[in-house]
Amino acid sequence: MKRQQTGYFETKSIGGEQVRAFVPDPLPPKDELDFKYLQHSLDSANFAIGRLDSITSILPEPWLILYTYIRKEAVLSSQIEGTQSTLSDLMLFELTQAPG
Repeated sequence: MKRQQTGYFETKSIGGEQVRAFVPDPLPPKDELDFKYLQHSLDSANFAIGRLDSITSILPEPWLILYTYIRKEAVLSSQIEGTQSTLSDLMLFELTQAPG
């Protein structure tokens, strides 16, 4: 793959010091974005958020759902970093080992 030049270097004087700055070429003009192909996915996501909102409005302790999803995200993030644990492992640790 042959690389194209995407800008140029320009020498400037700043505070009495000569520096080289890279000046990128102008981006192409913005075209109108066409979201038609995303509309179904967007509608489905909005519908799911509405369902979640309606469920949490009738729960006596809606923060419990939020707490669980925060923990799940933490486990998934740690798995990306190589930690081998599950959501069950984390909850068991918090139940038995965590102070309080």
